[in-house]
Formats: sequence, structure tokens, C-alpha cells
Amino acid sequence: MERESVLRQEIVEVGRRLWQKGFVAANDGNITCRLDEDFVLTTPTGVSKGFMTPDMIVKVDMDGNTSEGYLKPSSEIFVHLMIYKERPDVQAVLHAHPPFATAFAVAGISLEHPILPEAVLHLDGVPLSPYGTPGTPELVEAIRPYIRGRNAVLLENHGAFTVGDSPLHAYYRMETLEHFAKISLLARLLGRERVLSPQEVYRLLQSRDRALVNPLCEECGICLAERTDLPGLVERITKKVMEELSKDGIGGSNRG
Repeated sequence: MERESVLRQEIVEVGRRLWQKGFVAANDGNITCRLDEDFVLTTPTGVSKGFMTPDMIVKVDMDGNTSEGYLKPSSEIFVHLMIYKERPDVQAVLHAHPPFATAFAVAGISLEHPILPEAVLHLDGVPLSPYGTPGTPELVEAIRPYIRGRNAVLLENHGAFTVGDSPLHAYYRMETLEHFAKISLLARLLGRERVLSPQEVYRLLQSRDRALVNPLCEECGICLAERTDLPGLVERITKKVMEELSKDGIGGSNRG
């Protein structure tokens, strides 16, 4: 019960930060986290994320049925539940409408091009999923193939989802996404983006994964290979770099 109380407080704090940052307006956005294998805590629908209290948080089962709470769960709860089922490693999911990232989504432009080390390290490239009507199975299925193996995804004409080890972790990734989008836009206004080479990206990913290796192990590379498909990721980024280099400047519509 103590852990549940802490998670409720963390969800409330993340909601307050989203609202203060202008990543959500009115009753927009939703936040969830795994409580255990059978239950998820979710923000309620119809409540500003800047003015929630822990008792407003709703507990639902993995089918979306309310187990505890006096308010209705988020209208996007089934997207969150799909992500938990697709990604056993994910402990928290966040949906918001950060203005710069959402502007890219509305323009039909993904954020997969590697231009910032921080974005490469924390996001691994941000694809753009096709439009799906909010609150419907259409949206669930639109996002499904794009969230596999990714930490963030843009939703065409809608907003963004991020995932993490905790609500705060998912929030930090949303901050990184918005910062990345803002810098990308400014660079485009200046005339160009310098895209990191596949070799530079590979070195970044190697440094990240070395930092994650248990310092007590002998670093045989087995756990590293299990965690990250480096060749596959570099191949994907190489393809993206070549696409960018083939253009006159950076831009265009792409769904990653």
C-alpha cells in the first residue's frame, strides 16, 4: 500500500509539471503506471492535470475495468494498456501535447533524424504514427507497431506518447522530446540541420550501454546484446541519414 501511495503522489506531481510547462491544456493528457502484474494506476478523465489530488487517481485492471476510484479512468486507457502488454519493460506511460513536438506531428514530420546526442541516448529516434481518432480502437492500432522498441512516438495531428521506468522517467523523456523538437525547428529556420553520422550515433549508443552494464560483471557483452539491437538501430539511422542528405536542406513529410 505504501508503494501505491508513492506512485499516486508521483502521478500528481507529473501532472502538475505537464500543466506548468504548457504540455497540456484544460483536461488534456493522461498518465499511467503499473502497480503490479494485474493493475494499473491512471489519471481520471475530465480533470486538469495541474489540479489533481492522489485520491483522484483510478486503479484499473489490465482489461480497463475500474477496480478502485470514484472518477472515470482516462479516455485513452486502452492505448496505455496496449503499450504495457506490448512492452513488459515499460512501467509508466505518458500522453501529452507539447507544442513544438505536436507541431511536427501536425505537419506530418517525424523526429527520427539524429541531431542531438541527448535525443539519441534517451529517445532512439521518434517515429510518427498515422492518425487515429482519440479514445477509439483505431488509435490503439495506429500506435501499436510504432511503440515497439521506442521510448517516444508522435501521433499524427494529435500529440505524443513517452514511456519509462516511472512516471517521472516518462515525463523527463517528454521534456527531452519537446526540447529536441524546438531545437530542430530553430535549426531548420537557420537553414539546415547537421545530422550525426552512423559512426557518431554508434559511439553514443556504445557509451550509453557501457554505463548500463553491471560494474560487477565481466562485461562479456551478452547482456549488452540482449538489451540493445545496435546493428539494427544503426542501420535504421543510416537509412534516415541518407534520406536527409539526399534532400536540398532538411524537411519533408515522413512517417518513420
